[in-house]
Amino acid sequence: MEKQLIIGDVLNELAMTRRVLTSLPDEKLTWRPHTKSMTLGGLATHLVNLLNWQMAILLYLELDLSTMPRQREALEKCEDLLQEFDTNVAKLEQLLSESDVKTLAEEWTLRNGEHIILRQPRAIALRTFGLSHMIHHRAQLGVYLRLLDIPVPGHYGPSADELGQ
Repeated sequence: MEKQLIIGDVLNELAMTRRVLTSLPDEKLTWRPHTKSMTLGGLATHLVNLLNWQMAILLYLELDLSTMPRQREALEKCEDLLQEFDTNVAKLEQLLSESDVKTLAEEWTLRNGEHIILRQPRAIALRTFGLSHMIHHRAQLGVYLRLLDIPVPGHYGPSADELGQ
C-alpha cells in the first residue's frame, strides 16, 4: 500500500495524456500559436519524450542534461507519437512494478554538468520533474487544440466539447 500511495496516480495521468495525443491531427503538427511557441508536433514529441526522463529517474541515480541533445526533432505522424508513447508507458509500468519503497526513497539528482538543479527522493522527482511536467505540457496541448477548434478531451471530468457546449 505504501508504494501505491507514493506512485499514486501515475497510470491515470498517463491514460489522460494518451487521450490528448490521440486527438492530434497529422495535418496540424507543424502549427504553432506564436513564433516563440513550439509546434504542435514539437510539443507532443516533448510530452512523449518526458517518459524517457521518467524512466531515467527509476533507472539511474542522476540525469545530466549536459549530456543530452537540447531539443529532439518533432515526430511527424500521430501514429509515431502514439507508438512511442505506448512502448515507453509499458516500460515505465514495468519499472514501477519492479520498484520498491526503498528504491523510490533513494536520492536522485538532476544536473547540468557541475550545476545541481535538484536533488530529491526518486518518488518526488517522478512526481514533480516527471509527472507534473507532463501534466503542464498536456495542458498546453489542450490550449493548442482549443485554438485550432479541435475538440479537447476531458481530463478530470468532461470537457466543454464532451458536454456539447
